Amino acid sequence: MLRRIRKILAALMFTLITLLFLDFTGTLHHWLGWMAKVQFLPALLALNLFVVVGLVVFTLIFGRIYCSVICPLGILQDIIARGGKRVKNHRYSYSRGLSWLRYLMLVVMLLALLVGIPAVFTLLEPYSSFGRIVQGLIQPVYELGNNLLAAFSEHIDSYAFYRREVWMRSVQVLLIAAFTLLAIGFLAWRNGRTYCNTICPVGTLLSFFARFSWLKINFDKDKCRGCSLCTRNCKTSCIDYKTHAVDYSRCVVCGNCIDVCKHGALKYDGGRSHRHRQADEPDAGKRSFLLASAALAATALAQETKKVDGGLAIIEDKVAPTRQTPLTPPGSASARNMARHCTACQLCVSECPNDVLRPSTDWNKLMQPTMSYERGYCRPECSRCSAVCPTGAILNIKPEEKVSIQIGHAVWIKKNCIPLTDGVECGNCARHCPVGAIEMVPLDADDDESPYVPAVNEARCIGCGACENLCPARPFSAIYVEGHEQHHYN
Repeated sequence: MLRRIRKILAALMFTLITLLFLDFTGTLHHWLGWMAKVQFLPALLALNLFVVVGLVVFTLIFGRIYCSVICPLGILQDIIARGGKRVKNHRYSYSRGLSWLRYLMLVVMLLALLVGIPAVFTLLEPYSSFGRIVQGLIQPVYELGNNLLAAFSEHIDSYAFYRREVWMRSVQVLLIAAFTLLAIGFLAWRNGRTYCNTICPVGTLLSFFARFSWLKINFDKDKCRGCSLCTRNCKTSCIDYKTHAVDYSRCVVCGNCIDVCKHGALKYDGGRSHRHRQADEPDAGKRSFLLASAALAATALAQETKKVDGGLAIIEDKVAPTRQTPLTPPGSASARNMARHCTACQLCVSECPNDVLRPSTDWNKLMQPTMSYERGYCRPECSRCSAVCPTGAILNIKPEEKVSIQIGHAVWIKKNCIPLTDGVECGNCARHCPVGAIEMVPLDADDDESPYVPAVNEARCIGCGACENLCPARPFSAIYVEGHEQHHYN
């Protein structure tokens, strides 16, 4: 029964959180957005103490059920491991936990977070790794399927579906997602939960609390016949049937051992019988307690806030300008806040309806969202990225707040401007600026025949990118947005 309940809940969680990443309409977020916010590290970075304390208490009662029911990457490993198990039944064996590697990876993650190397942190974070796999590898296929349905609907005069442009946001993220899937898939196929119990920082943090959980898998020595089925079906390799010992720091309470035991020697209850400390972890509880406490303290970092605007545009193919300061989304407050809190899960990128957000290729901000306006611009009525962010990297803002935040300012490039290069009137940037920060003025005020060119009021400009996106100059726009390290209120 335990295994059946766990599988039903895990399947439901896995399906719905995958749909949350795939949904480009924004409708599912209203119902499923909480699934991203109950992930452990995103909640920790967002300082969502209610969720963090809830998950810790949950683990102290039930053990590491989080890893097998809530974490999507953990569930993905179970799916892959199940395929491997079909090829070779009863294939696992007991092995000592690699505690030195687990704690080393946790220390590396904490140092990367504190020193300011977000790329290392984001590569290790399990929820974000799953998000990149879905956004980079599955979403394009999902969108192609949607476009086929849209084409069929149009053929029968129905508009139940609409087309979505499929494009590659980042080759680097695609390669990282593919490598992550191959590496984790290989480990899961061969040895089950190897990644969870050797590399995953969340698994290491929760392993401390799981040691002291009330409900545990316990042996009844009188009923055990030493058949080893429990050990050979334990995907975390944490059951030693010879000594009737379970390494609770690695057990994810999947229920496989109870299900295969033919003699009823295993049960999931609050009993303390036959508990054994593992030889490879003489006093790991104290060490992991200190590491867990350090992790909780280290992530209690200050947060900030801010906002931005938009307009109305046609998507045009352009070449992105070289910005001295990258643009971060409205609500992120500053590049520093983004770097400290973002886990690069790609949820905001996949949800952006204007194709403005894409993963950064800068090593210091690798895979974190940055903005560019070749395909669209940041519309004033849209605040979806701030609504879906689970970590506090993009704080939730309302559409009416966006027009009061300056994420950057427009810069005019004289040599690209059409009134000067082609000798024709334009004014597209001024017409579409939603905050009236651009006006057309004569290039030479003393010449009545002088062409009119844009003049930018930097104090009023909010950096929405409407001018850059709608500028007809090709391949480079005659006006582009330069980002601000710290967002400002107008």
